[in-house]
Amino acid sequence: MSITVYTKAHCPQCDATKRQLTKQGLEFEQVDLTEDQTLIDQFIAQGFKQTPIVVTDQETWSGYRPDLIRKAAQSAKVFA
Repeated sequence: MSITVYTKAHCPQCDATKRQLTKQGLEFEQVDLTEDQTLIDQFIAQGFKQTPIVVTDQETWSGYRPDLIRKAAQSAKVFA
């Protein structure tokens, strides 16, 4: 399963999301949103207004969502 976490500096929700993904044994790529204004504009246009923004093969969400992280972990186990 591919997981990308779009983050920014000094973001407690971003840190919590990354910790929970690691705790669940999920590998992820981290992208710093502050380095790409075009990417920020694209996410805002899609309705995302907070970080982190997490993109998986199945869904995309923003904010710290331990319920969706657990769901992703369960999906990863099914496809493993």
